[in-house]
Amino acid sequence: MLAIAISLNTQTLQAAWRFIRQPAHPRANLAKMPAFSTYTAGTAVSKEPDRLFAQPLAQVPDFAFNEDVVRVFPDMIKRSVPGYPTIVENLGVLAAQFAQPGSVLYDLGSSLGAVTQALRRHVRTDGCRVIAVDNSAAMVERCREYLNGQDSMFQELLPVEVIEGDILALEFQPASVVALNFTLQFIARDQRTALLSRIRQSLLPGGALILSEKLRFEDEQEHALLTDLHIAFKRANGYSELEIAQKRSAIENVMKPDSLEEHRERLLAAGFSKVVPWFQCLNFASLIALP
Repeated sequence: MLAIAISLNTQTLQAAWRFIRQPAHPRANLAKMPAFSTYTAGTAVSKEPDRLFAQPLAQVPDFAFNEDVVRVFPDMIKRSVPGYPTIVENLGVLAAQFAQPGSVLYDLGSSLGAVTQALRRHVRTDGCRVIAVDNSAAMVERCREYLNGQDSMFQELLPVEVIEGDILALEFQPASVVALNFTLQFIARDQRTALLSRIRQSLLPGGALILSEKLRFEDEQEHALLTDLHIAFKRANGYSELEIAQKRSAIENVMKPDSLEEHRERLLAAGFSKVVPWFQCLNFASLIALP
């Protein structure tokens, strides 16, 4: 798998060093909590393999986050998105640098709660709470089960509220961290700037939006190369040519990636002052946007 180097500016490195050197906290042992895929909620997180597109379909339906997808989602995301575990775990580490006392941490498009769990593992700031929002009833139900399992395993965790709803209609509270993890790409392009503007307005000074997305590339050769390498990644993870082709047909009408420059321009237009890419692996990237 080809990994494109992570770039960190001097301020980010200094913040990371301060984080490493800060004194122990009563919740310090939470960093040793097991990762998202190993949590239990009475029963183990589903380990069912993703075989949704393994058989020929007469008509491939548009991709939807329904019960079938929820059942195999941990396997699907791990085998489909290069760098996903790194993004999720480090999102918690990054959030800890921006979290402010008494503020909200948002996980928008929370799916099964991987980011929410990372926030609860790493953020130690007093008075913070997490609000996780997803519009899939099946995702929300399973997410609540997993978070209940996390609560049963550990005593001192940030409180969390899981909401089934449309993030476009969400009334934002003052927030220090907002995570949009592979969510914006499923929202209509003509609604993205308005959402980002509302997020920017909700952010406290010193807060941050952390945005992770699949990318497209303006340069045709670059786009073709990284698309081919992503397909090779999926082959290496056991997906057949049929599965890859049918999944692509299912998702191409509902997921609309943007280029890195489009993301940067949109974020600046929405009122953010600085956009810093901190991670990229093939055609998947994560950005920090500062108010």
